[in-house]
Amino acid sequence: MPPARRVISNPLALAVLAYLAERPMHPYELGKLFTARKQQESIRYRHSSLYMVIEQLQRAAFVVPVETQRDSRRPERTIYALTDAGRAELRDWMRELVATPVKEYRQFEAALSLIVVLPPSTVRELLGERLDALSAEADRIRAHIEASEVDPLFLVEHEYRLALVDAEREFVRGLVVRIETAEQTGFGRFWREFHAKPQNV
Repeated sequence: MPPARRVISNPLALAVLAYLAERPMHPYELGKLFTARKQQESIRYRHSSLYMVIEQLQRAAFVVPVETQRDSRRPERTIYALTDAGRAELRDWMRELVATPVKEYRQFEAALSLIVVLPPSTVRELLGERLDALSAEADRIRAHIEASEVDPLFLVEHEYRLALVDAEREFVRGLVVRIETAEQTGFGRFWREFHAKPQNV
């Protein structure tokens, strides 16, 4: 079944709905929780975009303002709560995301589809740089997981990211080997011949 067409499809909106399912909150508190829980590791987040998303959710009747706090020492803050429609949207959206794989257009995949424009020797060098960066990222994620003292349930997105990084490292290592042994295996013959011509070097 194809994914449903959402009134709001921004992943930040999904996070807002999920956080408001815990309790009503004002945007400032939501932002602090996003940062404390490192939500920006999984969802692109900017403070200014949070307010825009809340406005969109309010127009869609998924959240509703329930109280405005006024204090002379700071700007007034509006507390938002999840509506029944918002709770239903949250559950339906989450069910879809967990169950249905969706094609994601990754930049590295785009580069691989056009890799022939660069000489094999250059690609070999660049892939080496990518391997170094992936190894550093894997070490960073693994250290975060090992240092965390929370229920492992709250680390599954980091474990997923680590699995993706490790899988990409294995792929890149394999591609490097194929480039290095291309003369023996015939891998990328047109590619090598194309860049061997003087006008293409």
